[in-house]
Amino acid sequence: MRDDLIATLGVVIRDDLIELALTHRSYAYEHGGIAHNERLEFLGDSVLGQAVTVWLYNEFPDLPEGDLARRRAAVVSMDALAEVARAIDLGPHIRLGKGESRQGGALKASILSDTVEALIGATYISAGPAQAEEFVLRLLAPLLSDPERFGLHHDPKTSLQEIASRLGAPAPVYEVTGDGPDHARVFTASVTIADVVETGSGSSRRAAEIDAAGKALRVLLQRESDTE
Repeated sequence: MRDDLIATLGVVIRDDLIELALTHRSYAYEHGGIAHNERLEFLGDSVLGQAVTVWLYNEFPDLPEGDLARRRAAVVSMDALAEVARAIDLGPHIRLGKGESRQGGALKASILSDTVEALIGATYISAGPAQAEEFVLRLLAPLLSDPERFGLHHDPKTSLQEIASRLGAPAPVYEVTGDGPDHARVFTASVTIADVVETGSGSSRRAAEIDAAGKALRVLLQRESDTE
């Protein structure tokens, strides 16, 4: 199964590092506190940001800094990276704790995007900066060719606030609750805007609020589209 993933990724990653990149903290906790992928995720996030920044700078020489920053935010967002993960069927390869697995962790955008970043970090250590940059650009190629597809979703809370103002509605109201042990805590957020109430979940309060905001945003945008 790992061989299939390596073939899909198209890059050589050390066996120990790919196992580490695919190990979520919930699995690590259930197996005696073994190492998990968050340090690799931290490294991969930096490599990802640099690769995309350099590509955008070279590809769009006439764009001002603000536009470049927005495009970068769109293609390195949680939603965008989760889309990449789903395209390569990454979910089944992630090692999750039993509780997280029962809660559909392999489908969660936050876990999928974090694992993509961890794989980027593992590639950087295994193959070096040049191969890691090439890996990033190959993974993100569909997004880089159409970054506006994610333009509304890299910051759905801000977009939801903007649409509330446009509709003359009160600001969105969020309510967040948390459940589960500290090592595998799951947060659930509800957002209310006008007559729309949506819920979302995530491994942090912010991730849950973003998930809920994104769902509410899609409902309101569809309403606007239907009335045009």
